[in-house]
Amino acid sequence: MSEASENIQEPVPAETEPSSPAQGVSGEEQKLFYRVRFRDKGQEFTAESRISGLFKGDVVMIRTEHGPEPARIAGRAPGSPDHAVERLASLQIARRATSEEQEKYVRLAEMEQEAHLLCAGEIAKLGLPMQLIQVERFFNGSKIIFYFTAESRVDFRELVKNLVQEFRTRVEMRQIGVRHETQLLGGLGACGRELCCSSFLKKFESVSIKMAKTQDLPLNPAKISGLCNRLLCCLTYEYEAYRSIKKEMPRVGKAIRLDGRMYKVVRIMAIQGKVHAVDESGEEVVLSEEQWRTAEPVHLKPQGKGQATEK
Repeated sequence: MSEASENIQEPVPAETEPSSPAQGVSGEEQKLFYRVRFRDKGQEFTAESRISGLFKGDVVMIRTEHGPEPARIAGRAPGSPDHAVERLASLQIARRATSEEQEKYVRLAEMEQEAHLLCAGEIAKLGLPMQLIQVERFFNGSKIIFYFTAESRVDFRELVKNLVQEFRTRVEMRQIGVRHETQLLGGLGACGRELCCSSFLKKFESVSIKMAKTQDLPLNPAKISGLCNRLLCCLTYEYEAYRSIKKEMPRVGKAIRLDGRMYKVVRIMAIQGKVHAVDESGEEVVLSEEQWRTAEPVHLKPQGKGQATEK
């Protein structure tokens, strides 16, 4: 995890600043939602708060299963308690961090970097076939988690023994795959935005090449693969919409009859609602939604190799 930067004094833009409490409701009672990061370049989470007047860059304490953890406010979460943002709020802000906690928060990132260097040195010394990716240290010092990748199972018992002797706390070695590695390291996608997995995705959905085919995307691995060399997570975003639209449209290869002429569907433009088809003379035409909806399906009966006749 990256080293924490200095506290940012820039306030949240005016349009996203916390609104004034409703009349008759105190600021401590109003439910607000913020985007927070536990590390400056880490994943964003949505957190609920009863505290008003928090600004971008403020350090707050978040309730977690293993105790309070510091995080930095990245901005106000869009929407209101009446929208989906409330369902996304998996964390709760307990209070503002004290000056001592803020200083320890900055030191925490430095300690993680030091632990990363020490562990990497031990791995090299022991000749273990593994690559250290990231180190996460609990704020209360009760545990240190080392994330690593490896092609197979690794016997790291000696490594853990050395690390426990060095840090005098619980040590956990966690093997991760390439998708989780990319999530931890972060980066920019082909769209120019921060990677979905390192910014807001909480879990990895199953992605298949069928999703790319349904959305008429080029089946070039370089075009539909992410930095992890796996299929892009965003292939899942519009898949159901394309699938739903295409269910109502004539399928590619099917024959239809319109105004007494027969056409064969060669391409579907789902978002535009148009169908590309060729007539009996081989000329390609574009049929609007009104046209293909009124067209009649033609069922062809195979007669021989390469031949078919209308039933």
